[in-house]
Amino acid sequence: MVLEVALIDVLPGHEDAFAAAYAQGHPVLAGTPGCRSVRMTRGIESPTRFVLLVEWDSVEAHEENFRASERFDQWRALIGPHFAGPPLVEHFIDVPA
Repeated sequence: MVLEVALIDVLPGHEDAFAAAYAQGHPVLAGTPGCRSVRMTRGIESPTRFVLLVEWDSVEAHEENFRASERFDQWRALIGPHFAGPPLVEHFIDVPA
């Protein structure tokens, strides 16, 4: 399992519209083959900052099944207009205890 973490800053005043766009686009992302779960969080101290957490089967599932598909275009068309800048996206793996 791979965790995608996307740090997203939205334009001031767009917070509610971004959250609504996320709700609309959630099924597009969550329905992607290889996607295990999707969660969006919002900053308390920085309310224009959101963090998207997506669990994927692999980096390839994210890159090939989502980013290289029309699903990504649909997703980005919904949420992209609210971005203050490009999101910072990285992949993580669990550290054994």
